[in-house]
Amino acid sequence: MEGMASIALLPDGSISGHFVRLPHSVCYGIHGTELACERECSRGEDYRLVKLTIIDFNSKKEQDVVVERRGHDAARLCNVDHAHGWEKDVVNLVDQKQQKNKIVISFECETLKADEAAEEHVRRFMPKLTGLDAVVNIGKMSITGLDFNTVVGPTEQSS
Repeated sequence: MEGMASIALLPDGSISGHFVRLPHSVCYGIHGTELACERECSRGEDYRLVKLTIIDFNSKKEQDVVVERRGHDAARLCNVDHAHGWEKDVVNLVDQKQQKNKIVISFECETLKADEAAEEHVRRFMPKLTGLDAVVNIGKMSITGLDFNTVVGPTEQSS
């Protein structure tokens, strides 16, 4: 699937937003939680692992994938090959996701909105995030391997 994503980067490290699949204009939800690393990361201070949940609003089903996030305010998201250095449960989560259906994510910020521009965007498209001091990233996103038909029930996460 190819499309455009609008992602709010929140000060606590989480992300929230929308992915619109083109040309069908099907909208999916995106929510991400930063995975803490207890050890010092040697991949740079802008490197983070994020548990990303993609939500199909029509079926109310969700699928999770662990991605790496690089860049500070202008984020890049892509799949992670391994999670060495993270806690054992994170390493197991990455390994487990790679063995099942492989979801491949690619996103790079093309437009960055901060301060008033970000707040206006959030008010218009993500009103629940108003006032949280988010930075907004907009750019092309591709998602392959996503199959909500393999998810057994509504809102059942595959983690």
